[in-house]
Amino acid sequence: MTPGTYRPGTSVLHRVPAGPKLVGLAVTSAVVLLASSPPAVGGVVLGVGVLYVVAGVGWRAAWAQVRPLRLAAPVLVAVQWLALGPVPAVVLTTRLVALVALAGLVLLTTRASAVLAAVERGLRPLRRLGVDVDRAALVLSLAVRCVPVVAALAQRVRDAGRARGREHDVRAYAVPLVVGALRQADALGDALRARGLDD
Repeated sequence: MTPGTYRPGTSVLHRVPAGPKLVGLAVTSAVVLLASSPPAVGGVVLGVGVLYVVAGVGWRAAWAQVRPLRLAAPVLVAVQWLALGPVPAVVLTTRLVALVALAGLVLLTTRASAVLAAVERGLRPLRRLGVDVDRAALVLSLAVRCVPVVAALAQRVRDAGRARGREHDVRAYAVPLVVGALRQADALGDALRARGLDD
């Protein structure tokens, strides 16, 4: 399952509009960043867990949100352990995982189109400063919609490498993935140029 993929539901979180949900995510993220002690971070983790239970999206969906960090998190802990000590290392890494889980929960309970529309509405005041809000919203929309495309490409490359017995060969995984991503980007660029959006 792709992280952040919308899961239909009828929970309280599903019914909250995208705009207030994004504002709540920003405020909650700021509060999480202020948590600097193990008890505070433990409370954050407990709160995130409660939100996932309320959303009713299932443990597999919850795991999918933080799974991409399974390789990076131990490295972060090790580096911060050496630089700051064990307690700060665990606290900082746990905060990062909690923030990723919160962002994933927003996307699990909100359609991507609703999120993009809310962001576009939020950017409208910037028109007075000369910001091309429509173009910014288009870029954001393309970025969001490219995530599942690249994730699917990565899965195909991984499956192909596994079929050839080279699933642990970094080069056999990275090269086809980069080439495939560049081809997708070229195709997207051609589509945009065909619609007069190349300026």
